Parts: sequence; structure tokens; C-alpha cells
Amino acid sequence: MIATLLRVHFTNLRRDRAALMLTFLVPMSFFTVFALVFGPGGRSTTPRVRVAVADEARSAASTRLVSALQHESGLRVITRAARSKSDTTRVILDRERATAMVRRGDVPVAIVIPAGIDTSLMRFDGGGVPLEMLTDPSDPVAPQMVSGLIQKTVMTAMPDLFARRGVSEFQRYAGGLTPRQQASVDGWLGMLSADSSGSGGGGDSSRAGLDGLVKVHTTKVLGRREDTSMISFYAAGIAVMFLLFSASGAAGTLLDEVDSGTLERVLSSRVGMTGLLAGKWVAITLVGVTQIVAMFVYAMLAFRLDLLNHLPGFAVMTLITAATTAAFGLFLATTCRTRQQLGGISTLVILILSALGGSMFPRFLMSDAMQRLGLLTFNAWALDGFTKVFWRDVPLTQLAPQVGVLAAFLIVFLVLARTVARRWERI
Repeated sequence: MIATLLRVHFTNLRRDRAALMLTFLVPMSFFTVFALVFGPGGRSTTPRVRVAVADEARSAASTRLVSALQHESGLRVITRAARSKSDTTRVILDRERATAMVRRGDVPVAIVIPAGIDTSLMRFDGGGVPLEMLTDPSDPVAPQMVSGLIQKTVMTAMPDLFARRGVSEFQRYAGGLTPRQQASVDGWLGMLSADSSGSGGGGDSSRAGLDGLVKVHTTKVLGRREDTSMISFYAAGIAVMFLLFSASGAAGTLLDEVDSGTLERVLSSRVGMTGLLAGKWVAITLVGVTQIVAMFVYAMLAFRLDLLNHLPGFAVMTLITAATTAAFGLFLATTCRTRQQLGGISTLVILILSALGGSMFPRFLMSDAMQRLGLLTFNAWALDGFTKVFWRDVPLTQLAPQVGVLAAFLIVFLVLARTVARRWERI
């Protein structure tokens, strides 16, 4: 009897493609995505951090420091940028351009080397002019990595300066050196300077054991409302992910109407398939708008999210996100045969989109390859748009890339849904 029940169970499982998908394909697909996001992915080191460097000192020491940072394997140093959007001529970065790059989200960190930086290198008393590090607090990892790599680079790329500081300290406390001792020290410092000139700062990170080799002053150029700024990111991520589930579920009423015979009667009326899909798209979009608004209003009331000062941008991103998600739900529904099949496929697709798009894990912490892959998902563009509105306080005109890409996805999904739905008109 038990053997018969087992045979019946496995026969039903084999015939149920949705159940098979949820049992085997969904876990493996989800594991693959997270392995690519969190795993080494063939890399033996962490992803390089993009850093803008503006050298205001233009001294020999600052030039050596910039060169060493450029050779540091953990950094991707940018020293030039386009003059403006209309003029693509690349010019040397200054403080203003470096700050603008952080504010736009082009880089998470900018380093400004001010005039007089020579006075603070290799000092242990905290004196001298500090090196300035401009940061975007939405990426809390990058500033810490860059700060540590600065100290490492100064230590490994400028050993002669380190030794010279040590000798001067010794002279101050010991009362000076004899001529023979001074000649030996000068020769030793000369050899160190020659060796370090070609080192490029690419030494072993284990040598970065000393802190404070250069005084660093950190300034946050974004997110002054630090207690609430990141709330908008999480509110958008969760709202978009569950919006995908609700949209696919609502679009599944098409399949219910096929099973009940309602769809055949609707198609025989003047509404037609185009009118039916348009009506469902509008209805699902309105529900999506309500869902996103409810999430952000709750975040405003419970977590003091500054919603009222960002209403125009919020309205634009909410409408285009809800409309695109509704079109995506209709596309999923039209490609499936049964409600059960829709449940299995939508779960797999939505979880993958949410992982790649940043709803589950911030994209700025992913590798460069995974960040580029995430741009193939429409929800990544939606999250970028909400981040621009609430974190970067950009004007509406700067939402054009996100809105344009989402509108393109919207049109593609609606066209595909209408094309696939023709099979019901032939029944």
C-alpha cells in the first residue's frame, strides 16, 4: 500500500511542472544568484573601489601619492573627467568636480589632496594639513576600505619619507647625529627613495599595520539626514519586490477567466483582447501605486522618512514603476497555461529579479560584473530612481535615464503580452 502511494505521489510530481520547478529549479537558481553575488566568482581579491582623486597640492610628494594610489590593486583611481555634459574634453579633477562625482553617484569616495599635504605625511602627532575624503554614506563599506588603503599606500610607497620622519624625530630627542652617522643615514634614505619610486604602492596589504601615517578628514557630501536616508532605499526595495508578486497574482485573473469561460464571452463583446488587457493593466497599475504609497507613508510615520519634501520625484517614480510592473505581470500571465504554472514561474523569476536588481542586497556591494548584470532588470532602474529622489535630491530632469528605461520595458512587456494573448483569440 505504501509503495502504491509513493508511486502515485511521484507520478503526480513528475506531471506537475510547477511543483517540480518549485522543488528543484527555484532553490538552485536562487542559490546560483546568491553564490554569484556573495561568492568569489573566480576572484581572489575584493572588487576594486572607484575613487576620484583631485590633487590640489601638485607637489612632488602628492604626485608620488597619486601614482601610488593608481597602482594600488584595490582601487580604480579617476583623475580626469569630462568638462561638462556638452563638452566631453577630459580635464584634471578639482575639488568641485570630485564632489559632483560623489553627489551624482559616479564614485562612492573622492580624495582631495590639499596644498601642504607634505606636512602631514608620516606624522604621528596628528599635526599637519589633513587629506580630505569626500564620501557617499549610502555605501558604508567603500570609505573604510579607501581609508585603510590610503594608510597602506603611504607606508609601502614612501618608505624613505617614513624613515626621514623617524630620523628627524630621533634627532630632536637624541640631540643630533655625528657627521659619519648623518652620511650613512643620507645614503640609506637615498636607496629607499630609489627603491620606492618604482614600487607603485602595490605592496602586501599585511604591511599596512600602522594607522595615522597620513591625517585624513572625512566629509559626507550626501545623506545629512543619516537616521532616515537609507530608509527610502529599503522601502523602495521591499515595495518593488512585493509589487512584482501582487502584479503577477492580479494578472493571473486572466487564467481564471479562461478556465471559467468568462474570457470567451468578453472577447465576443466590443471590448476585445486589447481593451481587456488595457483595462487590467490600468487596474493593476492603480493597485501598485496604492501599494507603494502605503509603504512610503508607513515609512514616513514610523521611521520619519522625509516624504513630503520629495513628492514630485516620488510621484514620477511611483507611477512609472507601478505601470511597468503591471505590464510585466500581464506578460507573465499570458505566457502561462494555468494559475499553478504562473505561481511557479513567477516565484522563480521574481526572486531572481529581486536578487539581481538590489531588492534583497544593495547593488553597490556587488562586484562590477554583477552590477552590470543587474542593469538588465527593470527593478534595478526603479531602485536607482528612488535612490536619486530621496538620497541625492536630484531635480526631475535627472530622472530621465531611469524613467526612459522603465518606459522602454513597459512598452516591450505590453507588446509581448498582447502578442502572446492572440492564442486565446484563436480558440
